[in-house]
Amino acid sequence: VSGGCRGNPVSRVIRIGTRKSQLARIQTDSVAAKLQELYPDVCLEIVAMSTIGDKILDTALSKIGEKSLFTKELENALERNEVDLVVHSLKDLPTSLPAGFTIGAVLRRENPHDAVVLHPKNAGKTLASLPKNSVVGTSSLRRAAQLKRRFPHLEFKDIRGNLNTRLKKLDDKEDFAAIILAAAGLKRMGWEDRISAVLQPEDCMYAVGQGALAVEVRAKDTDILEMVSVLHDPDTVLRCIAERAFLKRLEGGCSVPVAVHTYIKDSQLYLTGAVYSLDGSESLKETMQTSICSGGSVSEEVDERLQRVGVTATKIPADLQDGAERLGVDLADLLLTKGAKEILTVARQLNDAR
Repeated sequence: VSGGCRGNPVSRVIRIGTRKSQLARIQTDSVAAKLQELYPDVCLEIVAMSTIGDKILDTALSKIGEKSLFTKELENALERNEVDLVVHSLKDLPTSLPAGFTIGAVLRRENPHDAVVLHPKNAGKTLASLPKNSVVGTSSLRRAAQLKRRFPHLEFKDIRGNLNTRLKKLDDKEDFAAIILAAAGLKRMGWEDRISAVLQPEDCMYAVGQGALAVEVRAKDTDILEMVSVLHDPDTVLRCIAERAFLKRLEGGCSVPVAVHTYIKDSQLYLTGAVYSLDGSESLKETMQTSICSGGSVSEEVDERLQRVGVTATKIPADLQDGAERLGVDLADLLLTKGAKEILTVARQLNDAR
């Protein structure tokens, strides 16, 4: 419990829901600290809870088939007014949120790329220089598909659990030569020294929303929406709207290999998107761009219809958000005309059959 609660009996109590894992707590604490700094008089309380995703640790995520694995219990608490906001990794949030919820803030993105963490005995090696048939741990179909394509001499096996568990599985046994994790999580945990390489887009593009934190709120709760909206990072919002619109149009989720890469340069938003077969042998990849110079107005009213792929950002010009969303949809349509649907359908069927 932080600052504004002491000696201020009248201040409003805002409760923040979080998963129990150490990373979730760190991420939630960082958002709470930012809010406390901006609103010193508000009393913030953190409420930690377990989610299905935290409980089912022995099954590959893509097999469980539940999109809202890490978010369901938190949303239930939000719905029952037990908490007022919930902090998530944006990549855990489905592209369509249940009615009544919205993403009220997308914070400045941490490094969105994936990182290679080596078994201590392989110190100094790279994915390219690991011995033939070395086993690399990742439970992400997206990572495995891209890396199989790029490093055919390696084997890929599922590894589940939170960051602490995965690193322990890597270090304590000889099962894995290396594992692939999001650089952002390692950095937030203070484990940057374990990163032997950060994978660049030519090796492995990242997941939609990767590296960004999102604050989910009740869509009708205008006070809280207004309060958290100051946390929005405009560039991250536009990039993530484009990425989420791309994924939504492709109907991709945890269970299909879809990857993206975005950046903003000279008032242009660039989106590269790709889909892969499970073994990486088939792929479609294209890049499109759109201008993000605004002549536009900022809409003042909060309206549930103004959500874009689940995000409400009234302080960012509407025309820019529309342009970002359209970019994602257009890129998905381009890949669909080239056969993306077939690749993803086969990937989904093969994965279900595993």
